[in-house]
Amino acid sequence: MSTTRNVFVTGAASGIGEATARLFAANGWNVMVNARRQQCLEKLVSEFPAGKHLVCAGDFSCQETMDRAGALIDEAWGGQLDAVVSSAGLFRRTSMLDTPLEEWRSIFDIMINGALLTTRLAAQKMKNGGKIVHVTSIHWNHAEAGSSAYSMAKAAMAQMVRAGAVELAPLNININAVAPGFVKTPMALDPNGVDETETQWFRDNYVTGHHMPAKRACMPEEIASVCYFLAGDGASYMTGETVHVDGGLTITF
Repeated sequence: MSTTRNVFVTGAASGIGEATARLFAANGWNVMVNARRQQCLEKLVSEFPAGKHLVCAGDFSCQETMDRAGALIDEAWGGQLDAVVSSAGLFRRTSMLDTPLEEWRSIFDIMINGALLTTRLAAQKMKNGGKIVHVTSIHWNHAEAGSSAYSMAKAAMAQMVRAGAVELAPLNININAVAPGFVKTPMALDPNGVDETETQWFRDNYVTGHHMPAKRACMPEEIASVCYFLAGDGASYMTGETVHVDGGLTITF
């Protein structure tokens, strides 16, 4: 009987999700990747080592996308899922006072609904137990102007992980979250295409300043490695936790 394990990674077209999918594939897992961009996903999978890899393009906050993912798991993997890493998300600046409610709620709903739907899919397909990892953000318990919808969605995800630890324990499923700080991904680019981790503001505050002990931004692969640990056997007694991977950013003031 094959001992190859199966993982579903959302947000895999770039950044943390891409790095995570590559790491699992390099370690012999079958990987199903999800994001909106089909062509990016197909190119990514073509670069993986041989395996029963799958592409499920679409909006992870849409039930239809999760239904297709479930059907692919049944067809290609015999209905067995061992891990989920949900790293899909989006950031747009919002104002609690001025942003139209529908626009404000869309940012919140996409992330929390996507996290919930991937959790439900995992619970259905993890026949022998498994691991769920959600990528949240240090914004889950820190705030800055213009990030209210994003921050509140990330906070909701952290609490969902805590509630999920209780509800999923009878199914032998562990659920945890990873909270990155500054990471060099496409989400670090402002509307003008400027990478915030390369700006003078970032250098003044976080490299030469005192706010980040690590004195640099994180690379996506460094977040991926923590996701990989949480999805593996070494994290068998961890559940309901949000692990900060932020270079010490949130311990200073």
